Amino acid sequence: MNPLQQQLSQLIEQVGQQVIGQSHVIRALVIGLLTNGHVLLEGVPGTAKTRSVKALAETLNASFGRIQFTPDLLPSDVTGTELYQEHEGSHQLRFQPGPIFNSIVLADEVNRAPAKVQAALLEAMAEGTVTVGDTSHRLPELFMVLATQNPIEQEGTYPLPEAQMDRFTLKVTVCYPDDEAELAIIRLVRGEECCQRQQDQRVIPLSPDVILQARAALSTMTVSPLVEHYIVALVMATRHPERYATTQLPRWIALGASPRASIALDKCARAYAWLQGRNHVRPDDVRAMVPSVLGHRVTLSYDALADGVDHQQVVMALLDHVAIG
Repeated sequence: MNPLQQQLSQLIEQVGQQVIGQSHVIRALVIGLLTNGHVLLEGVPGTAKTRSVKALAETLNASFGRIQFTPDLLPSDVTGTELYQEHEGSHQLRFQPGPIFNSIVLADEVNRAPAKVQAALLEAMAEGTVTVGDTSHRLPELFMVLATQNPIEQEGTYPLPEAQMDRFTLKVTVCYPDDEAELAIIRLVRGEECCQRQQDQRVIPLSPDVILQARAALSTMTVSPLVEHYIVALVMATRHPERYATTQLPRWIALGASPRASIALDKCARAYAWLQGRNHVRPDDVRAMVPSVLGHRVTLSYDALADGVDHQQVVMALLDHVAIG
């Protein structure tokens, strides 16, 4: 590994010392940063979703903003608003930035606010700007929305609209930790209560410039025509499942993934390969990222829902039946 890759490995390791048993979540957050994308974390309460995001911001020494989504939240509580104020003897409208004007923004329990508030994130996530009145305000160069949500079956939740879901580069499911990880969590929190965090668990902040340099390095990655065609074939299988008539895909998929899926899969596969210390992408790198990139972008049919089929089962079927090359 080169020094830049070693620094990113250090970032993953340091966050992992604060968030036990969720290594796949930490890697997804770092890949989201590297690809200039956004990440949606879904899981039941208490599975360290919020802690993961805060630990990443702390370790990266980046500005951090948190928005607690509730049913009474207003769009201006997210983006900011214009206030009528006196300035140097005259009265004028002055823009008061909202919490979205940070490098890492935690949209906590994003599906507990209605669609109007969720939509306040759309422009920021897609274009890196926020428009209030007639003025567009530029967000920081290093900017990522990390949203958490509870499973939509829970009380008081509003499903994210398809347009909002499509803007998340990755969606990661956060599961309960296993026995060993649960024991480590108890000991970690006990140590924090006593202010006895071990020397190897102390956070050594990294500069946000490391992420910007790593993004530039991703553009030098080699992607062969074989890998490119494999990415396209996977996405096309969601749009034209009838090509796989002998499988359940035509029965399960109602609407396929958009071109954002192809772009995201290419970027994430490059980031995944780069974190492994390679300068080229393999088909296995693409396969590793498919569940997080494609799952939330496929709309299931009524037949699939009636059969109890979830998005990950559809993704696994894609990986089983779409040939490489």
